[in-house]
Amino acid sequence: MEPDLFTAAAEERQEKDPSGSPLAVRMRPRTLDEVVGQQHLLKPGSPLRRLVGESGGGPAGPSSVILWGPPGTGKTTLAYVVSKATNKRFVELSAITAGVKEVRAVIDGARRATGGFGKETVLFLDEIHRFSKAQQDSLLPAVENRWVTLIAATTENPYFSVISPLLSRSLLLTLEPLTDDDVRGLLRRALTDERGLSGAVTLPEDTEEHLLRIAGGDARRALTALEAAAGAALDKGGTEIGLTTLEETVDRAAVKYDRSGDQHYDVASALIKSIRGSDVDAALHYLARMIEAGEDPRFIARRLMISASEDIGLADPNALPIAVAAAQAVAMIGFPEAALTLSHATIALALAPKSNSATMAIGAAMEDVRKGLAGPVPPHLRDGHYKGAAKLGHAQGYVYPHDLPEGIAAQQYAPDALQDSEYYAPTRHGAEARYADAVEWTRRHLGRKQP
Repeated sequence: MEPDLFTAAAEERQEKDPSGSPLAVRMRPRTLDEVVGQQHLLKPGSPLRRLVGESGGGPAGPSSVILWGPPGTGKTTLAYVVSKATNKRFVELSAITAGVKEVRAVIDGARRATGGFGKETVLFLDEIHRFSKAQQDSLLPAVENRWVTLIAATTENPYFSVISPLLSRSLLLTLEPLTDDDVRGLLRRALTDERGLSGAVTLPEDTEEHLLRIAGGDARRALTALEAAAGAALDKGGTEIGLTTLEETVDRAAVKYDRSGDQHYDVASALIKSIRGSDVDAALHYLARMIEAGEDPRFIARRLMISASEDIGLADPNALPIAVAAAQAVAMIGFPEAALTLSHATIALALAPKSNSATMAIGAAMEDVRKGLAGPVPPHLRDGHYKGAAKLGHAQGYVYPHDLPEGIAAQQYAPDALQDSEYYAPTRHGAEARYADAVEWTRRHLGRKQP
């Protein structure tokens, strides 16, 4: 659906006098060179640069693209830049409000524009994951025949939310979360740029750090909070956005937490030690501090995976799969929903029975290796598949355990120097009790010396 006269008039007024627009809108880049972050998508000859006509043409025209990334990473901004820079006809739809009827109207208009005026059409479709399969199907002929060049944006994994035929006809471009430096540069530009706050206020370092934590890599959220805090500071007759003003404006206290300093490691350490100590409430407190401070959820998930093996191990064999599943989910959904997944995993790990036997076992084995207690592999265990192995005595005399009634063969497995070494000392905590019984039985049948 193309803009009507009222929409066009509103956009024209906004361009002439942008002061009434939100700061995030006023600070939208006008060219691809002004875009913050996503440099991997903006190299010379990239699909986005071809879309704005910087290169391309001839028999190899620009491709349709699907922009996938978290909120606030620049999907709409990139489409806006294309709309301003391209000499093509640009139409915008949102999957929240549009349906098949509106899509077909755009396609019909594109075919007329191409046939009558030779003008190509770029269709920006926001939130494409909200379209049903049938609605997405309606785009296929236009994309395949290049009646329109599609720019589709989604925050959800397109391999689950976009139909395969449309994926195969488009290039999938993945937007990365903005770094703190990316957002910091954007905030500082907004403070001084004439389109922004034109130097009316300043932002001290401690306030800037809290603003970065609030933003969590979301440029739009950062600029919205900055605009609100700047307004509050100016209303008080000040020109500096103090930390207290920002806290009052966004209703969020500044957590004392330096993501690259002591607090980062101290709070992470306290989280793991609380899980190890089975204090679920303390563990949730430290988890909440990390989340509120804007810690990378992937870092938290990695710590939980380590904890699952280091402190729980075989006392609850489900602990590691839970932690791994949490890490995979966090990578797919991000904050704020990732907080639920991290809470789920933290509670499960804190309340699980504990055993560090796996940690101690590999530590003891590695210590012996470092001491040089290795020795040659026993001849009957060596590889016997290559020609001449038998002449060297390799694999000769090896007893295949599956051929025996109990499935265990009493033969030498460790090197000579380590025949009586026992690294694994299981506890009887939780599910590890059955491993304790199993190790006693197997060692006895292997002929090991019993204590």
